[in-house]
Amino acid sequence: MPEPRSYSTLVKPATAEYRDRGSRFLAFANPVQNLESIKALHKALKQEHPKANHHCLAFRLGYDGTQFRASDDGEPSGSAGRPMLGAIDRLGLTNVMLVVVRYFGGTLLGVPGLIQAYGSVAEEALRAGGLLTKWVCAVYELECSYAQLNEVRHLLLRSEAEILHQDLQLFCRLRVAIPLHHAEACVVQLSELRGVQVKPCTEAPDV
Repeated sequence: MPEPRSYSTLVKPATAEYRDRGSRFLAFANPVQNLESIKALHKALKQEHPKANHHCLAFRLGYDGTQFRASDDGEPSGSAGRPMLGAIDRLGLTNVMLVVVRYFGGTLLGVPGLIQAYGSVAEEALRAGGLLTKWVCAVYELECSYAQLNEVRHLLLRSEAEILHQDLQLFCRLRVAIPLHHAEACVVQLSELRGVQVKPCTEAPDV
């Protein structure tokens, strides 16, 4: 199966609210890059809403979306996490997490009512965050002289690359994300510039 060239995710964090028979459902949608950020955000929301009855979670990670989880956090099986994950999948998103916090209002909603509540508020929060298509990128570290910087930037711009970090002194160091479909040709062109050094990034920065 070919590696995906692009993926869809959120532009920004967003929230939404849903009410039914006294119960309040607060949805928090976030773009994420790894499990560590998911755990940190989930923990922070639990601390922010300590009196809530449930803190349900759903996420999908990876350019191909193969890493995912759906948690009901005490709600009836399949009534919370699964409809939240379904909202992510209906919009074709990855590198996204959802937490829906529920304050129980005293009236049981039944499984159909819960599926409606969790699925609706999750999708509303995702849409509020804005949908963005991003290229799958390879990350490189470059080093060049200051005199070569304009030429290097021109090649990067032509390849739709993004500069993630730069340290501009006598010798300039840049960390760049180059879309996979441009990466091989761009690296060859950069390497052909005398004195320019290009090497793959050994870390995995957020892109």
